[in-house]
Amino acid sequence: MSAPADNRPAHTIVPPSGWPLPDLRELWGYRDLVYFLARRDIAVRYRQTVIGAAWAIVQPVAFATVLGLFLTLFGRVPTEGVPYAVFALAGMSVWLFVSGSLSSTATSTVASSALVRKVYFPRLVIPLAAIIPSIVDFLVALVVLFVAMAIFGVAPSGNIVALPGVFLLAVLVAFGAGLWLSALVVRYRDIQHVVPFLVQVGLFVSPVLYQLDLIPERFQAVYSLNPMVGVLEGFRWAVLGTSPPGELLLIPLTVGALLLISGLVFFTRAETTFADEV
Repeated sequence: MSAPADNRPAHTIVPPSGWPLPDLRELWGYRDLVYFLARRDIAVRYRQTVIGAAWAIVQPVAFATVLGLFLTLFGRVPTEGVPYAVFALAGMSVWLFVSGSLSSTATSTVASSALVRKVYFPRLVIPLAAIIPSIVDFLVALVVLFVAMAIFGVAPSGNIVALPGVFLLAVLVAFGAGLWLSALVVRYRDIQHVVPFLVQVGLFVSPVLYQLDLIPERFQAVYSLNPMVGVLEGFRWAVLGTSPPGELLLIPLTVGALLLISGLVFFTRAETTFADEV
């Protein structure tokens, strides 16, 4: 008895030519895989921990407290009348999202090497799923920030309607840079050891625990080229009502867009060799 014929359409995979962008329609077809990979990463992150998901609360509070006490040893940090605990916690909430996103997306492709070698799917699914747990952690940290504001008697700013837009800038910068790193780490494994160092340096060269005004005025133009300056100043303006960032927001918008577009092109071109190199 002969086997039944397989009438399923064949799917031919060919390497892209030139500098292509990913097929978003194909990516949308794998949205369930994004969900399951993200859910797996969230579960694995807090599995067998004593306090579980509460780490999303402990991290920003602990960092803001320890580094805040350290900075106060060198004098009072100007905060435009906002209690320093709230001011520092706002900065740490955003920074932990960005640093966590970079760390997770940078190693995401290599960490999923077994899956990459076995089956076909758009490899962009992997870094996309890797950034979702950091977004969840940020939402938890945002709730903690609002609780701290209530405790210290700080009312949310009327600019809070701009909060989703400012956060989108942070996502743009983090995901764009993460795409570059996730593709580069496949070929150059030592990059994954450099990322934690860059994150630590970024903490001190970004206004996470202090305002931009603390930087001497003659250096502010160069300093502001760091896209996190606009993101952090914009976030505090949206939530706490500090000085408006103005044109500073154009820097993370421009840098983030360039990182995202170039990262998508680079990742799509590099993914054709992932199965051989991971």
